[in-house]
Amino acid sequence: MLHDRLLVRLPNDGSERRTSGGILIPATAQQNKRLVWGEVIGAGPNVRTAQEGDRVLFSPEDRHEVEVHGDDFLILRERDVHAIAAPRIEPGSTGLYL
Repeated sequence: MLHDRLLVRLPNDGSERRTSGGILIPATAQQNKRLVWGEVIGAGPNVRTAQEGDRVLFSPEDRHEVEVHGDDFLILRERDVHAIAAPRIEPGSTGLYL
């Protein structure tokens, strides 16, 4: 059913963040233009580069939310993924970029 799409789980970090300069950013602050990382839970048969367990970088505006068995996931097209971080990437490499 996924075809060329990825089923992605976002990290559940709805808490406050702290910048490298020590500034505390509350959980209610929104940053719409920021790319986010998520974990690939499932990949369709026509997905070429991402696999289950990979971390993908994408824009939060290019997503569709879905609920499966009470858990919230995102469905992304493979073309909407900006970068992939995976354990299969050789050490010293910058990762896979699409």
